[in-house]
Amino acid sequence: MKTAGRIHPVYAEMERTVFDRMSALAREHGAINLGQGFPDGPPPPALIEAASRALHEKSNQYPPGAGLIELREAICGYYARRQGLALLPEQVTVTSGATEALAAAVFAFVKPGDEVILFQPAYDAYAPLVRRAGGIPVSIPLSPPDFRYPAEALTAALEERPSLLARSGLPDPAPIRPRVLMLNDPLNPAGTVASHEELAMIAEACVEHDLIAICDEVWEDVRFDGVPHRSLMSFPGMAARTVKIGSAGKIFGLTGWKIGWMIADGHLATAISRAHQFLTYATAVPLQWAVAEGLSLPDAVLDDQRNGWAEARQRLKAGLTQAGFVVLPNAATWFLTVDLVASGIALSDREFSERAVIEAGVASVPVAALYQGEEAPEHLVRFCFTKPADVLDEAVARLARFRKTLIG
Repeated sequence: MKTAGRIHPVYAEMERTVFDRMSALAREHGAINLGQGFPDGPPPPALIEAASRALHEKSNQYPPGAGLIELREAICGYYARRQGLALLPEQVTVTSGATEALAAAVFAFVKPGDEVILFQPAYDAYAPLVRRAGGIPVSIPLSPPDFRYPAEALTAALEERPSLLARSGLPDPAPIRPRVLMLNDPLNPAGTVASHEELAMIAEACVEHDLIAICDEVWEDVRFDGVPHRSLMSFPGMAARTVKIGSAGKIFGLTGWKIGWMIADGHLATAISRAHQFLTYATAVPLQWAVAEGLSLPDAVLDDQRNGWAEARQRLKAGLTQAGFVVLPNAATWFLTVDLVASGIALSDREFSERAVIEAGVASVPVAALYQGEEAPEHLVRFCFTKPADVLDEAVARLARFRKTLIG
């Protein structure tokens, strides 16, 4: 049987993810892995205790497909306390991580032929999900070092254009224009945060052009600028057209738990819950109980964890800077980005990352791998800083020696 031609072209043409590739190289060469983003430190003990209690004392059978009511109520309480959002449990669907939430939202709202606005760089799942739904990614590149959102480029992308039929001289009443916009704020991999003015501009564009906004806000509580996160959902006209996606893995540093959620109103909430029920249906119930307890912990618990990440961030930034690397501005996420050209290194990001993991024993991620199209900058690499101090110090020492071999 000839099966190769039966594979969906999205997957047949897909390369291995950069995170998987770099982590495999790190394992192969015994390198320090600052590529894939996860903390090495312990999570808040209260969550581990809560998960253990749930395994012994709570149900281990199917929970409701939308998630435990206790967790959905805790999510609403968390956002009321941290972001001033007034949400109802019926607006919340618990998912098996934020990537599943992204998939459910894309499959719920993107129809074949629909254009979807993607700001680049972007989490590498976005474009394949859009294409698998039959949509067409429309990329708007953001430029380093600030990665600001360009109003002119967004306006141009939202202009209606004749369809292929109309351009061929055939009657076609439906011009092409984007139907969905995907926004990741704070932005991975850049570690930047959209300003109030930028968010307001994006919200106004969504309202004016009747866009549904899929907002990946998983880094909302991993910020170091002292400014509270504001969701696009909170802007005028956006509550009824926004899907807000969050992640316990990012809030608590528990990436392996894969507990995420998506929040929407009315018909949007119904649509995403229907998509979810045929992806995973439900998510590990003991971990749902534990996250519900975690979201109700005093804010000081989360603040202490974030302070530890902030110290690690500063330690890696100071070490890299002292070693001659130029680190771009960063206000959020677990990552720092290095400008290779400004650091005196005449290698592309991919060349640097592959040589660094083999020759220096430190894994990173080339940022160009997180861009779609040909406008990707090829001089930026990303390092994860949520590692123990001795690991960061050793990584810096290795990278310092490696840089010296490159610049003479």
